[in-house]
Amino acid sequence: MLGGIALTLFCLWFSQNNHLLPVPASANAGAIDSLFNAMLTIALGLFVLVQGVLIYAGIRFRKRPGDETDGPPIRGNIPLEILWTSIPAVLVLGIALYSFEIYSEMGGLDPMASGGTMVAHNHGSHGGMAIAATMGEDSAADALMDLDSKGKALAYGVGAGRDEAASADLDVDVMGLQYAWIFTYPDTGIVSGELHVPVDKAVQLNIKAQDVLHAFWIPQFRLKQDAIPGQQTSLRFKPTVTGRYPIVCAELCGAYHGAMRAEVVVDSPEDYDTWQASMVAAVDPANKVTLAAATEDFQALNPKTMSDRDFLEPYGSEMGVTSQSFQGLPHHHLH
Repeated sequence: MLGGIALTLFCLWFSQNNHLLPVPASANAGAIDSLFNAMLTIALGLFVLVQGVLIYAGIRFRKRPGDETDGPPIRGNIPLEILWTSIPAVLVLGIALYSFEIYSEMGGLDPMASGGTMVAHNHGSHGGMAIAATMGEDSAADALMDLDSKGKALAYGVGAGRDEAASADLDVDVMGLQYAWIFTYPDTGIVSGELHVPVDKAVQLNIKAQDVLHAFWIPQFRLKQDAIPGQQTSLRFKPTVTGRYPIVCAELCGAYHGAMRAEVVVDSPEDYDTWQASMVAAVDPANKVTLAAATEDFQALNPKTMSDRDFLEPYGSEMGVTSQSFQGLPHHHLH
């Protein structure tokens, strides 16, 4: 009993002090981290228990010197079989229900946010929320939606809690293409390769893909959403910690998938206003930057169209590799 108490306390302490996840930087991160810590507690306890029993059995029941007898003919133990089958089943069911509740709270059961067909998109009074035909009697989906004045459902987007207002504070259109992310701010016309958002404000991302499947992932926000060609998906979050965080494509999308990275910059309200003003001022009204123009500019530098030499040259320079570095190598190593 004392061993069980000690094991439980150790697992609980370790799960709360594991430091395995990156800094939590969004309002959703706490719920995801709680689920992770619960799973880690159970997994660690089972690991220590099973391995402890194996080590104890290996030492306690090892063959002694000079012992040539056979072991007892034990063919099975029905109560033990029931025990070690039922306990994992209960644990898995509990984790499934817990994760299902968190996924539901974050809008994961909203079919519009999860990749359903969008009927219309409105950047007016509804803050850029996707408008879709009214859902049926599905209470799980209805719980995540509000109705506009015409009785149409407003899809919040994955990452939006049930209690959040339908309108986001900031809407950003996201285009994924091989191998970059392009961000367009509909309200100001800003087009950027870097996502800037204000801290403590609800942000709605309307995500599309130009060519193949991509996945928009911000580890510090604990959120990920697919970018699907010909179909819009949504992602909602509220950043809580200022800083710069990586945006990673988590879907194998081609030869240079590993290089498809960008950054989200969580600014203070003052810094965000300054950035926005500088970007608006940089746009020449006579030659306004559009998504099409930004995409065309990127294609000129697209790794897909570059030779291996041109693509690798900047990395070689950073590592101090020059042509002289290869002079001492045998000739066949250079091919």
